[in-house]
Amino acid sequence: MTQHYVIRGAQVLDFDIDDFNYQDIEIKEGKIETIVEPGKSVSGAKNVDFQGHYIIPGLIDMHVHIKEGYAPYFVAAGVTTVRNTGGNVHELDTLIRARKDSPTPHVYSTDRIIDGTPGLWGDTSPWNLNVTKEEEVTREIERQAKAGAKFIKVYGRLPRHLIAHAVNEAKKFNLDVSCDLVHSNDVDALTAAKLGVKWFEHASGILQSIYPKWSMNAEQSRWDSIPFDQPDEEAIRYICEKLLNYDVILCPTMILFDQMKDYPNYWKPEHSLIRAIESHSSLLNQWQAISQHEAALQPLGIQSKMNQRIAKMYADLGGKIVAGTDTPAGIYTWPGLALHRELELFVENGFSPLQALRAATIEASESIGLSHIGAIQPNKQADLVILNANPLDNIKHTKDIHYVIKGEHMYSQQEIINEIPDEEEVLTNLKTFLSRFNEEVNGDWYETMIKEFD
Repeated sequence: MTQHYVIRGAQVLDFDIDDFNYQDIEIKEGKIETIVEPGKSVSGAKNVDFQGHYIIPGLIDMHVHIKEGYAPYFVAAGVTTVRNTGGNVHELDTLIRARKDSPTPHVYSTDRIIDGTPGLWGDTSPWNLNVTKEEEVTREIERQAKAGAKFIKVYGRLPRHLIAHAVNEAKKFNLDVSCDLVHSNDVDALTAAKLGVKWFEHASGILQSIYPKWSMNAEQSRWDSIPFDQPDEEAIRYICEKLLNYDVILCPTMILFDQMKDYPNYWKPEHSLIRAIESHSSLLNQWQAISQHEAALQPLGIQSKMNQRIAKMYADLGGKIVAGTDTPAGIYTWPGLALHRELELFVENGFSPLQALRAATIEASESIGLSHIGAIQPNKQADLVILNANPLDNIKHTKDIHYVIKGEHMYSQQEIINEIPDEEEVLTNLKTFLSRFNEEVNGDWYETMIKEFD
């Protein structure tokens, strides 16, 4: 595709009028140069006809755990940017530094998660750090800031005073703090908000604010006392109103809970990307292994309706909600496609299709200060999804993708699928990363991990 072209004949999602509008889009060197009056000639530009199609901004998944091996699937599904909420920026260096028109999403990432002891995800590793002292938090946040982390992520086993310390240390580097309080016994959402935590992944901690004696470790009688299937709207409203005072942002990841709730009848649409992802043995093996433990899925699955009602209430009150999936966590959170299910759940929960799309485009980009993406306007990056049908008529139409434009490159879905890297190549790159990270932090886990991979 030439570096300078005009997309003609399509209807374009225009957030100034919150609707589709016939517009021609001039793209030059990976950016939207101008919005052209339909039919007006543009010197030196090639015309590309998309008559009868609908164009939305590239989608943004605001909660993923991306890896090199399945990164292209996101772009094939129209997800051109992801917010990585736990991992390691060194491991993702190739993705973070990729060309703007590469068949992998732009990556906005934290570094390894900071947790208390015992850590939810096991011993300290390149992807998580378990701490007990303020000085450990101080050193880690300084290291992450220097490494290029865009925000700090804390987990629910981190004690209250260390969460407070993490917030104060992060401020020194102008970094927000995000939390996952799903498994917290001691810190609820309102407490974390008062401490200065900005982001609440999975809308977590709000249940503990509503029901202070409940936690994931609570006795069955306590679980039985909570109306998960008929959420207490007034109780939810009360906590959401309190959280509004702190201007926090919720990323509910509804699909994470919904897939576990509906297992074994989980969401699996007929789609070419599903067939491609199912050929990715490591992901499929991971989900199949987790699925064998149905009893372990139930405690999260039962929270699905509560999670959805919290998200809708907070939005109705004027709070910021963004769309994310936690891919590939849980079960069958298909890379890229999972965000389309998240948009469907937004709509099933009472959001309009437009509100759902905004949560995965302009609202998402604004929440992390990425002014160059999220809308179809001059000087924005040319990350676009060409659809065959109007998603405002039916949000399910977001899956019906004709082409994806990333930067200046126009891709078919199959072209992107063909870019999935070889698993041996991915393993080699992982070993290189582990060696590099071991040299940086001098961890004693390196040899054990290498033996496991071999």
